[in-house]
Amino acid sequence: MKFKVKPFDRKLFKNYLEVLSVVGLLCSFALIVITIPDCLKIYVGIALVLLLLIIYLIMWINANNQDKTTLTINNSTMIIKTGDIFEEDGLKVIAFNEYLDTQVDNRLISENTLNGKFLRSKISDIAEFDNLIKEDTHLNDKVIDVNNNRLHGKKRRYSLGTVFLWDEYVLTAFSKFDNENRAYLYMNDYISFLINFWNEIDIIYAGRSISIPLLGSGITRFKGFDAVTEQELLELLIWSFKVSRIKFTYPSKVSIIIHESKKDKINFYNLKKY
Repeated sequence: MKFKVKPFDRKLFKNYLEVLSVVGLLCSFALIVITIPDCLKIYVGIALVLLLLIIYLIMWINANNQDKTTLTINNSTMIIKTGDIFEEDGLKVIAFNEYLDTQVDNRLISENTLNGKFLRSKISDIAEFDNLIKEDTHLNDKVIDVNNNRLHGKKRRYSLGTVFLWDEYVLTAFSKFDNENRAYLYMNDYISFLINFWNEIDIIYAGRSISIPLLGSGITRFKGFDAVTEQELLELLIWSFKVSRIKFTYPSKVSIIIHESKKDKINFYNLKKY
């Protein structure tokens, strides 16, 4: 088990003090009705100290084992948990590149990425699917240019954050592509994407719950930064939802789905600060 929460984490210690106050209150009531012989007081004291240490140890282990947390933001319920996004109810977000490419050839799109798996398992006719994208009125309004110099893949480039609703899936233009077909983003691109993305979701979600992967934790390269951790990406995603002011009224909710392979990189316990 990877220890993501430090032994003397401030939030953990604060929660422990709250438990300690309850234990102290119970002990005070007990001592009113129970008289402890002088010869046993030292043993009772040692036992009580050991009990308090065990309680702290259990709380620390549970904090490190936590793989789900629930937040209330803008009167909306947000759940962060591990799982498989394809098994979630409601709308499911799949991140694509800015061209909304659909060619799974391990050059444009890797078969091991989320959108590669989506295209392979959910789309039976790629040509028909491409035509739906091409003819979509909303997407046509979001075209920012046509890259006729591009040798492979599509030519139309869409504004980051643009979404295309297909069945129960929401495709979104997430990453930029360089001349070598490598996905990348600058941090200001990522922030702009998040703001535009939530605005688009606000238009289409229609009271349905929505599940979102940890956007940017795959093969996307962040230029201008040596490293962006999964925890930082998650906190940016939560922050952007908070500032978007979008509201998901009960029973609809927002779920951020963390892949099992990324679980040990996320401190679920400290997300409660939001």
